[in-house]
Amino acid sequence: MIVRRSNISRRELLAAASAVALAGTPIAGAAGAAHATLFSAIGITASIDRAAGLKALGAEYIVESVAGFLIPFSSDAEFAANKAKALAAPLPVRGCNSFLRDPALVCVGPKADHPRVLGYAQTAFARLQLLGGEYIVFGSNSARHIPDGWSKAQADEQFIALLRAMAPIAQRHGITVGVEMQQRKECNYLNFIEEVVNVVAPVNHPNIRVLADLFHMRVMGDEPRQLEKAMPWVGVVELAERAQRTLPGVAGDDFRPYFAALVRGGYRGLVDIEGDGTAEQLRNAFTTVAMQAREAAL
Repeated sequence: MIVRRSNISRRELLAAASAVALAGTPIAGAAGAAHATLFSAIGITASIDRAAGLKALGAEYIVESVAGFLIPFSSDAEFAANKAKALAAPLPVRGCNSFLRDPALVCVGPKADHPRVLGYAQTAFARLQLLGGEYIVFGSNSARHIPDGWSKAQADEQFIALLRAMAPIAQRHGITVGVEMQQRKECNYLNFIEEVVNVVAPVNHPNIRVLADLFHMRVMGDEPRQLEKAMPWVGVVELAERAQRTLPGVAGDDFRPYFAALVRGGYRGLVDIEGDGTAEQLRNAFTTVAMQAREAAL
């Protein structure tokens, strides 16, 4: 086939070549194509029990649950079975979400209990370190919900103090805490990436970072320019499609403008896909993220 130069740009030609190359390689190679351009690895939030199947579809790591898998309120003996399972799995557990799920773990407001939160975090960080993990997602909408009669300024003061106390514990165990923005209908605090930067930046610690969740960002109207402005503090990225929180590729969402902002900000870290679907949809999700990441970096 002859391609006339006047009808296709160099960028389009490289993107097409990338698509052909990825279509003809194993799915692991599709994720690998993103390594040199943007993401160091592409993972998924899922049970470690599914690791073998997800690896075959293209996952490179698993994000498990703090509350459900690291079980910080349970004894080391009770955790031992989960530890053995993770260390024997064909994919590593590199991160955990569902951090502060227990009603007793309160971060802001008159009932805030920072010593209890920090004790729980110490156990969670230590256990994730034993698994070779790297980061914990600090979403925890109920734990950081601002109660009636409590101001955002008061909440900011408490939350920054908590992060400052948490930072050396995280550093001691080699764990990064990724503070996540969440859409307003899920949480009334830290809804925009700028608000997360405003509590992370004063802590000024490498183990306390912003987790850029492209799903929540897009729901709330954060644009690539807001992401690019936050890049000095971004430590990890999550994503799902906007309308129904579906896997990338299901609705056809274009993440490339946000990926380009990550490229301009020098990001070379992890990205975690949130969502579930058929084997075909999962396979396509990993390919879609890798393809769009490669194209955004051209």
